[in-house]
Amino acid sequence: MSSMEMEKQVVKNQTENFYRFAWRVFRKNTVGLISLMYFLLIVLLVILAPAIAPYNPTQMDFNNILTAPNSQHLMGTDDFGRDIFSRILWGGRDTLKIAIFASLIADVSCLIIGLIIGYFGGKIDLIFMRIIDVLMAFPSILLMLTIVAVLGPGLTTIFIAIAVSSIPKGVRFARALVLELKAREYVSAARSMGASPGFIMREHLFPNMLPTIIVFSTLGFGGSIMVTAGLSYLGLGPQPPSPEWGAMLSYGRNWLGQAWWMSLFPGLIVTTVILSINFLGNALRDALDPKLKH
Repeated sequence: MSSMEMEKQVVKNQTENFYRFAWRVFRKNTVGLISLMYFLLIVLLVILAPAIAPYNPTQMDFNNILTAPNSQHLMGTDDFGRDIFSRILWGGRDTLKIAIFASLIADVSCLIIGLIIGYFGGKIDLIFMRIIDVLMAFPSILLMLTIVAVLGPGLTTIFIAIAVSSIPKGVRFARALVLELKAREYVSAARSMGASPGFIMREHLFPNMLPTIIVFSTLGFGGSIMVTAGLSYLGLGPQPPSPEWGAMLSYGRNWLGQAWWMSLFPGLIVTTVILSINFLGNALRDALDPKLKH
């Protein structure tokens, strides 16, 4: 076995041991574990919405207009007799789909760009960072509203707006991690052994960046859900009769005095999902941050 292969095996074993230890630490965090289970339950219910939703989310029932929560309608009905519970289940498919894929695209892009410009530096770093500086000169909400104004409201527009607005901060964060790790002794040792930049980034930088990136992405994902619901609340997301959570919350505010459940339940689901993700992110930070003593 060559020295390069031996080094690769050592790195692999260290990584596996680290994540096994992190999982043991995470399991001891009750709040983090409950948050993970709650979020996975919501995701499962949303995925199974076609099978478990008791009613069609857009079906009108004029015999049950503004019905308070009862045994037939667990969360009541709206002013068209549509079942709130069914609409929340179906609406979560839009909200979570946008947030998950927008965050995923943004995180992967930030990781790749941050690795390249942070490791190689020079002109490529200078060019990219000036572009990032220009993007960061605009407040995130203003950038998103500009994108929506140009492309028009809708699911795809919100997806693009969240992904684009998330990239500048993510790239700066990933670049900073690379610059810190690049100065470590094991990277210098790998260079002295003739390791290629691709090998160093793949076997040394990426595995050591991953724990911090996971925490950063998890916390950012909660923000993506909030932005998705927020833009829909402003009428810039999916249009009626879409049951997207933010759109439901916005529509329900017109009936607060007569049908409080139209706003309460969509608001509760958005709040609890974001809280669970934030608690999960804190638990992952405690488990994955090597600087913290367990």
